[in-house]
Amino acid sequence: MSEHRRKPPQPQGGGRAAARRGQSASSGRRAAPRGATGSPSDSPEWGGEERQYGSRAEARRAAQRGGGRRRAAEGAGRGHGAGGGGGRRGSGGPGGPSGPGRGRGRGADPGKRRFLDYPRAGRDGWRRWVPSWKLMTGCFIGFVGSMVAVAGIGYAMVSVPDVAKTAKAQNNVYYWANGTQMVATGGETNRQIINFSQIPKEMRWAVISQENKTFYDDNGIDPKGIGRALFNMARGGETQGGSTITQQYVKNALLDDRSQTVSRKFKEIFISVKVGANVKKDKILADYLNSAYYGRGAYGIQAAARAYFDEDAKDLDAGQCAFLSAMLKGATYYDPAGAVAIDPAATAKANTRRALGQMQDTLNKMVEYGHLEQSVRAKYTKLPKVKNPRANTALSGQIGYLVDLANASVLKNTDITSNQLQQGGYSIHTTFDRKKVDELETAVKKVQKAKIKPKLRPDTDTHVQFGGASVDPKSGAIKAIYGGVNATKHFTNNADVTGAQVGSTFKPFVLAAAMKWGVRDPDGDPEQAQDERTVVSPKSLYSGKNKFKILEYNHEVWKDKEGKEWLQTNDGGDSVGTPPKFQIDLREAMRLSVNSAYVQLGMDVGLDKVEESALDAGVLKSSLASSNFPSFSIGTSDPSAIRMAGAYATFADSGKQREPYSVEKVESKDGIVYDHAKKAKSVDAFTPNVANNVTDVLKTVVEKGTGTSAKLPGREVAGKTGTTDGNKSAWFVGYTPQLSTAISMYRLDDDENNKNREFLEMYGTGGEKKIHGASFPAQIWHDYMLKALEGQPAQSFPEALPIGKVVNAEATTSPPASPSKSPESSPSTSPPATTSSPPPNPSSTQSCNFFQGCTDAGNGNGGQGNGGPGGGPGGGSSPSSTSSSEPGGTRGNANGGNGGNGGEEDDGGGGFFGGSN
Repeated sequence: MSEHRRKPPQPQGGGRAAARRGQSASSGRRAAPRGATGSPSDSPEWGGEERQYGSRAEARRAAQRGGGRRRAAEGAGRGHGAGGGGGRRGSGGPGGPSGPGRGRGRGADPGKRRFLDYPRAGRDGWRRWVPSWKLMTGCFIGFVGSMVAVAGIGYAMVSVPDVAKTAKAQNNVYYWANGTQMVATGGETNRQIINFSQIPKEMRWAVISQENKTFYDDNGIDPKGIGRALFNMARGGETQGGSTITQQYVKNALLDDRSQTVSRKFKEIFISVKVGANVKKDKILADYLNSAYYGRGAYGIQAAARAYFDEDAKDLDAGQCAFLSAMLKGATYYDPAGAVAIDPAATAKANTRRALGQMQDTLNKMVEYGHLEQSVRAKYTKLPKVKNPRANTALSGQIGYLVDLANASVLKNTDITSNQLQQGGYSIHTTFDRKKVDELETAVKKVQKAKIKPKLRPDTDTHVQFGGASVDPKSGAIKAIYGGVNATKHFTNNADVTGAQVGSTFKPFVLAAAMKWGVRDPDGDPEQAQDERTVVSPKSLYSGKNKFKILEYNHEVWKDKEGKEWLQTNDGGDSVGTPPKFQIDLREAMRLSVNSAYVQLGMDVGLDKVEESALDAGVLKSSLASSNFPSFSIGTSDPSAIRMAGAYATFADSGKQREPYSVEKVESKDGIVYDHAKKAKSVDAFTPNVANNVTDVLKTVVEKGTGTSAKLPGREVAGKTGTTDGNKSAWFVGYTPQLSTAISMYRLDDDENNKNREFLEMYGTGGEKKIHGASFPAQIWHDYMLKALEGQPAQSFPEALPIGKVVNAEATTSPPASPSKSPESSPSTSPPATTSSPPPNPSSTQSCNFFQGCTDAGNGNGGQGNGGPGGGPGGGSSPSSTSSSEPGGTRGNANGGNGGNGGEEDDGGGGFFGGSN
C-alpha cells in the first residue's frame, strides 16, 4: 500500500474520543493528570509527567505494573473501569483515564497469596482483623487434633501403678548440737496389705460416702475437679488433690514426683484414666485403702487399725471405720492425741472436736446413701477410744518432745510437707544440747521424787506437771526443754504449750513499756495523751496499798462493763510501802512483787503499750489474754516456757530479740534444704539502756527479793517469780548473760481426751501451804542452771545507766542539797525536804508528780483537781513538815482497786481479776 494511503498513527491511550470518555468518567476531585488527553501540551516536551505508550496493550500492561511513576494507584482507593486503579488523583490503570473500563472496581493486590490469610488482604480497617470462617474452622480442627494426639501419647506413656511400691519410708536422722546422732526414726514402713474381702464393708462405704459417692459409676476422673485444680495452678495457687478415689490413689502412688506442676497434674490425670479403664473398681478401692496414709506412721487400713485400736482391720466396727475415714483427710488435724508440735491449732481438744464431727457426718451420709441402717448408726455417737500414739521406744523420755519440736520447725521454715517428712530421708541438725537436756530432766525429777507424793497426798499431789525451756540469748537457739514425764505417756509438750498463766513474770514487760514509751500525762489534752508521755525511772513511786482502787490515767476510777469498781489485792492482803499512802518505788515493787503498783503502772502507760512490749520481747500474740482489763499487767496470759525464756533472753542481750529456734540445718540426698544461719536475724526490741535497766531491777529480785532461792554462787542472775490467782500455776523465769531459762509448774489432768480438764489449785501440794514461783520452780531453775553453766566463766550484765524521771514523787523527796518543786504542785502544798522515804538519786531529782491517790474514801483533795499532796479542797489535811499526808491526793478517787489477782508472793483475796503475781 502506498504511503499516502496509510492511516496516521492514533493517539496513545485510545485516541481523543477514548481520552474524552476517560475524562468524563473520572470521579476524582481534580482534573485528570497530564498525559491523559494526548494533547501536545501533555507530552514530555510540554512538561508531562508520564511517557507515552505505543499501544493500548502496552498501556494496559503498564497500568497492571502500577501505572504512572508519580501517582501509582496500587489498588488502593477507588478507580474507574474494570481494574479499579487510582485514588483521588490516580491514573494508569486500565480503568483510569487511559483505560477502557468505566465501572468502579478494586485493583488486584500485589504479591503472592499467603497460606494463612491473616490479617486479611483486600480488607480495610477492622475488617482486616476479622478471621474468615475457613480460618476459624481450620484452627479448631487443628487444636482438637493436637489435643487428641497429645492425649494419645500421654495415655500410651503412663502405666498402672503397683500398690506394693506406694508406701516408701526412709529414716529421718536427728542430731544433737554437737553433731552426734540423737535418734533415727520414721524409716519403718508400717504397712501390711490385705485382700478386699478382709476390708470391712463399713470401711469401704464410709470412704465412698464421704469421698466419692459415684465411685462405682464414674470413669476415674472428675472433669470439674480437674478444671478447678488447673485454674488454681494457673493463677499461682496450691495444687488441689484429685476428687475421686481413683485420683487420690494415683496421687498416693506418685511418691517419686511431689512437684506442684501442671505437667505432674496431667500425668496424674492420664494415669487415672488408664486405671479407670483397665482396673476393676473393687481392686482400685482395695489398693487405695491399702496405700493411703492414716497418720501415726500407718500406711494402709491394717496398719491404721493397729495404730489406733490395736485390732485387725477385719474386726473394726462402723464407728471405728467412720473414724479412720476422717484420718484420711489429714491426721494432723483429726488425731485426738493432737499435733501441736506441727501446728499449734492442732490441739488434742480441737482435733477431738473435728474428728467427732467428721465421724458423725460420715455415718449420716452412709445412712443417707443406703449403706448403713439407722439402728446401727445410732450406736456410734461418741469417738471410739484410741491407744497411745507413740509406740516407738526410741521416742521415749524427752526425745519424743525434741523430735516433735524439730519437726515443727522443719515444717514451718521449709517447703517440706508433713507427708514428705513422714516418708523420711532427711538429716536434721538440731540446737539441743544433750548435757543440758539431761540436766534439766534430772532437776525436775529431783523435786518430783523428794516433794511430789501422789500416794501420800492424793488430793493435792496428783496431776502435778512441770515444763521448762532454756534459750541462748546470743542466738535464740533452744538448748534444752522439759516436755513432761515421758513423750510416750504424756503427749503434750509442756515446754511448747501449757495454757498456764504466767503471773507476775509478766511484770518486766510493764516496766519495759514504762521506760520505752513512758506514762501518759493525766493533766494533758485527752486527745493528745498518747503523745504527751514521760519516760519513767525505776525510782518512780506507786501505791503498794492492798485493796487498791485502780485509776484510768486521766484520774477516773476504772470500772468494768457493768460499771463496778474492783479492788486490787496483794498477796496475803498486805499493804506495802510507807503509810498512810503506802508509796513504793518500782524497783521495790518488783522485788516484793506488789500487784497494786504494777497494775496502776500498766494503766498509766496504757495496756496497749504493755501488750506491744510483750510482743516486742518475743511473746506470741496468740498466747496473750485480753488487754481490756487492768489484770493484764500481772500475767493473765499463758505464753509457753520456750517463749518466756526467749522473751527474757531479749533483756539478757540488751534489747535484741531473736526468735527461738530448734533446727540449725536440714539436708536431703540432694543437698542442703534449709540453713538457719542464712535466715537468722535480730530485731532491736528495746534500746540497750531500757533492757539493761529491766535486768538491773530483776537482779534485785534474786539478790534480796522473792527469787533468792535462784541465786548462783559467783554469778549475776536476773529473774522473776510468778504465781497466779487460786494458786493454779507457779513460774520462775531467770537468766544469766549466757542462758535464759523458764520453769513452770501446775496441776492438770493428764487425760487429754477429757473435755472438762481444768487447772487445779496447788494449796498443800508437795506438803507446802502454798506453791510460789520461789519454791519448786526456782529450786528446779537453780539446780539446772548450776549444772548447765558448769565450766563456763562467770559473766556480768552491762551497766544500767540512769533513765527517765521519777514520777509521782513529791518535791519533799528531793535531797536537801538540790530541792525542787514539781511543776504540777502549788507552792503552798510543798512540804519541807524532810521525809522518811528514801530520797531519789541526785541524777533523777526532776519529778513529774503524777501522784497516786490511795485512800478508801475515794473522794479526797484530788477529786477537786488540786495537785497538792494533801491540801486543798476536798477534805484533805493541810501540809505538814513530813511526807505523810491525810487520805487524798492529786488523783482523787484513787483508792481501792480490783479485787483479787492475788499473785505470786502477793496472791491476795479473790475478785474480778484472775491475775497474778
